This record gives sequence, C-alpha cells and structure tokens, in this order.
Amino acid sequence: MSKVHEALRRAELTGGAVPPAAPMGAPRGGSRGLAGAGLGTPQGAPAYRSVGVSTPTSLSMQDVLAKVQEVPFQPLANAHLLDATRPSEAPAEEFRSLRTRLNHLQSLSPIHNIVVTSPSPAEGKSFTAVNLALAEAQLTDNLTLLADFDFRRPIVHSMFQVDRSPGITDYLMGKAELHEIIKKIAGTNLYIMPAGEAVLNPLELLNLNEVKVLFDRLPTVFNWVVLDTPPLLFAADANLLSTLCHGTVLVVRIGTTTIDSVTRAMQSLCENNVLGIAVNGARRGELYSKYTYYHSYYYAAENARAEELQAEADAKSRTE
Repeated sequence: MSKVHEALRRAELTGGAVPPAAPMGAPRGGSRGLAGAGLGTPQGAPAYRSVGVSTPTSLSMQDVLAKVQEVPFQPLANAHLLDATRPSEAPAEEFRSLRTRLNHLQSLSPIHNIVVTSPSPAEGKSFTAVNLALAEAQLTDNLTLLADFDFRRPIVHSMFQVDRSPGITDYLMGKAELHEIIKKIAGTNLYIMPAGEAVLNPLELLNLNEVKVLFDRLPTVFNWVVLDTPPLLFAADANLLSTLCHGTVLVVRIGTTTIDSVTRAMQSLCENNVLGIAVNGARRGELYSKYTYYHSYYYAAENARAEELQAEADAKSRTE
C-alpha cells in the first residue's frame, strides 16, 4: 500500500493526474482460466444464450465487426471527452501519458482487457475509462473497445448519445446478437458496447460462462478492451470482472478519496492484478497553465528558428 499512499501524496503536491504506477504485482495473464473455478453459471440460473440465439462462437470476430453499425461521433456537450482536433489541451496530454504507461506494460505482458474502477462513486472512473479508450483509439490501427459493464448506473451510451439497448445485458440474456450490441464510432478506431436494458441481477449475469467466453474472444480483434465498472466498495461486480481481465486501473479523486477507502479497495482486489492508479480532480488552472507554457514555448522556438532560416536565405540571395 505504500506505493498507493506515495502516489496520492505526490498528486496532492503536483496537482496533476498521475498515470498508472509501476506494476503492483504481475498482471494475471492466466486469470481468464478461472471461469471453471466457481465462476460459471450459478446453480439454478437459466442458460440465457441457449434460448433462440446462435452460440457465441457461430461467427468469427472479424465477421462480427464487418456487421456492426457505424454511428457518428457526437459526444454529449458536457461529457468532457477528448477532442482529436485539439491535441495540445491539458486533459489530452494527461491521457496520452496514461496510454503510454499502459502500452509499455502491454509490451511486457499480454494485457488487452482492463477494468477501470474506483473505490466509491463520483471519483471519475467513467470519465477516465472513456477518455483512455479515446486516447488509445487515436493511435493508428489500434482498435479499441469501450464496454459499459456498469449495469447499475450506465453512462457510456449517454456520453456518446447512442441507445442504451441493445447492449451487453441483452446479449447475455439471449435477446441480441453480438454484432447488434457493438457500435463503431465513425472516423475513429473506437468501438463502444453499451450496457443494455436494466436488470435486477447484474451479478448473476456476470457469473455466466458466456462472459468469460466473450472476454476470450474480444482480444482477437481489439488491442484494448476497456471496461467501465461499478465502484469496488458499493458492488461486487468490479471484483468479479477483475478476476476475468488482465488488469485493473484504480481511479481516485483528490480531496474526495480517502486513504482508508483506497486501502479497502486494494484489499478487495487482493492487490495482485492492479496495474496502477490514476488520480483525478487536479485544479484545471494549474494543468492548463503548465501545458500552455510548454506549447507556447515550443511554438515560439519553432517560429524563431523559421525566421532565422528565412533571414539566412534572404542574405544568401542578396550576395548572389
């Protein structure tokens, strides 16, 4: 826990969002094999996917992607999503740093599907998950899927202004095919998977073996699968999903998250597949002043160099 405490203290001093810390234990590359150890269909639960819908392996993932619907990129006005046309903004820089750290970890271990969660509500987990997925999707040929596994309070569909259903719950209950619940964001490498219709038994659905099968299939076409999940201390969903994924990113918020809640959240994850933490809630003015200075300095230097080269060219032409 000393690394988490150190990261929180460092964030409070710098006022900046912190990319994932050094790995706190090897990612569970083999954790996806846990489905046979008590994570299958609960006794007495209906086999949802066997009713009226083709089996999950009836189409290859390439065939599935060929059939998905493309939707325009029209984010909610106050969603605070990254804008690819303004790459020098401070939030974009922070999420590119987070992306760089994760991509480095991926070069060391086979990490492709990650849980993004927080100890408690209102700490910025969805904001982080969505913008991390957008940052990853900005890289060439880096197909990225953002999946809303927060069946209790889903928000991804609202942020992208698409329908909540059909979505993941509809697929698990046998009411929709896989290609029907995936949407491609036009002009990007980003795909989204909304939560689907509301259900009374999220954990029962997440315990289905089809969830493990889905997680095994998605990395065959997506380099990154980012899961937005409920907070750790308010539902067991994220704990269960973390055992099926390659790693977890914990989001904390300056001035809101307590050391005690971080400690309990880490203990609930057994501390063995946490890739790191991201600190949210830095003061907007400090980040913008930092990056405004950097980019102003950079472009001023570039302009000065261009003027210098032009002056040399003019002088040369006069001598000739």
